[in-house]
Amino acid sequence: MSLEVRGYSVLAASSSESFNTALTPLLPESGFSPVHIVQSVSAAQQVLAQRDFDFVIINSPLPDDPGIRFAIDACRAKGTIVLLLVKSEIHMGIYDRVMIHGVFTLPKPISRQTLSQALSWMASARERLRGIEKKSLSIEEKMEEIRLVNRAKWLLISELKMDEPHAHRYIEKQAMDFCITKRQVAENIISTYSSPQTSR
Repeated sequence: MSLEVRGYSVLAASSSESFNTALTPLLPESGFSPVHIVQSVSAAQQVLAQRDFDFVIINSPLPDDPGIRFAIDACRAKGTIVLLLVKSEIHMGIYDRVMIHGVFTLPKPISRQTLSQALSWMASARERLRGIEKKSLSIEEKMEEIRLVNRAKWLLISELKMDEPHAHRYIEKQAMDFCITKRQVAENIISTYSSPQTSR
């Protein structure tokens, strides 16, 4: 798996030394950082409360909890991809419970090759989420610009007695003349006409 461009933070909850030994070489620092491996659900919850992770891997069961509820809760974190490993005899039942929450599951025992493939799938899923997050941020930024421009227009209408089309053209012309965004023009207008000295 080529991860030269992207890096992924990983939280693994597993009390199995053999699993942890097999997992560690699959998470080289060049592609995965930071990597936290803990041996209980309570420890994983504490670490996850401190920061977000791209990947959460749970090798169920753990000494203090099966980890099913933790998998579901971790999947609710923004941008987190969760992989839950469970015994093969209960895999389908667990899959039915957690699939609707977006949790990936695999039956144990699991080969190193399958685990490596799972990390590739998780990376693909994380990149898709990153794309959605970027698009969502861009929509939020556009909506904020619209709100600011509308507020600036109403200030021009109330303070300079412009009509709405004139205020709109004024903001667009200022943006073109000074090579700045309409948001910056709007912020300047709001700063000028919303100050205590000029407020009415």
